Amino acid sequence: MAAVIEAEGLTKRYGRHPGLLDLDLTVLAGEVFGYLGPNGAGKTTTIRLFLDLVRPTRGRVRVLGAEPRRGVGERRRIGYLPGDQVLTGRDTGRDLLRFLGDARGGVPRDRIEELAGRLGVDLSRSVRSLSRGNRQKIGLVQAFMHQPDLLVLDEPTSGLDPLVQQEFLAMIGEVRASGRTVFMSSHVLAEVQQVADRVGIVRDGRLVAVDQVAELGGRMLRTVEIRFTEPVPVDGFTGLPGVHDVLAEGPLLRCRVDGPLDPLVKAAARFTVVDLVATEPDLEQVFLSYYHEGGGEHGAA
Repeated sequence: MAAVIEAEGLTKRYGRHPGLLDLDLTVLAGEVFGYLGPNGAGKTTTIRLFLDLVRPTRGRVRVLGAEPRRGVGERRRIGYLPGDQVLTGRDTGRDLLRFLGDARGGVPRDRIEELAGRLGVDLSRSVRSLSRGNRQKIGLVQAFMHQPDLLVLDEPTSGLDPLVQQEFLAMIGEVRASGRTVFMSSHVLAEVQQVADRVGIVRDGRLVAVDQVAELGGRMLRTVEIRFTEPVPVDGFTGLPGVHDVLAEGPLLRCRVDGPLDPLVKAAARFTVVDLVATEPDLEQVFLSYYHEGGGEHGAA
């Protein structure tokens, strides 16, 4: 599968402050790549380097097969939503989008109207009169409307209500189904978990993990609760492979499991089990582990 984005040793320093350090990353055609991290982690710097909005201190990057500073023709194949988008002026949303569409070689007007309808934004109003959420919708329309080969979205759901967020995620799914590529930075972990094929976690300017969403979550401990008909001895469960933090309170046993549940289930089968609940880690737990437990030290990309 072809690479749409290739970064090698990509580094950007702002004076003494590191914005991004030694990024090695490949994003493949047809995938949705989620780029996670809190504000200040390096997400926006990464995107600006990809789009030649800032120049690297060292390292290299290729987007759609060309270096960003030289790939003028490739820029028409990119849809970009900045995280700090500013829309001003007396133009209506419709006039602004038609102007941008013409600048990209022409976008059918019904395509613009369709996207605006899906996102629920009134294009007859001047952009300066719109709320933050509606300006974000205008930004999304301009990013999607020319059906780019690569969508680069920086915090795309900022200011959107939950219903519009779901429509946006459906639009992302359609882009992926058509074989096009999405690079999406976010700190909203749940939305990335819904649509991303792979996830990268950036911490203090460094990429500390890259993996499939399912695989990244599979590395984390699951919480298991087992209820028996009567109290069970704790020592019957301590020392089992992958079982940690065993705690028994009457007939209820709690523990954390790293790896297969089979050893725990076989140990529990010696007693009468009333209920068993295993809680899978979500992406938020994975994310927080890399920030608060130093997970990046042993899970680097």
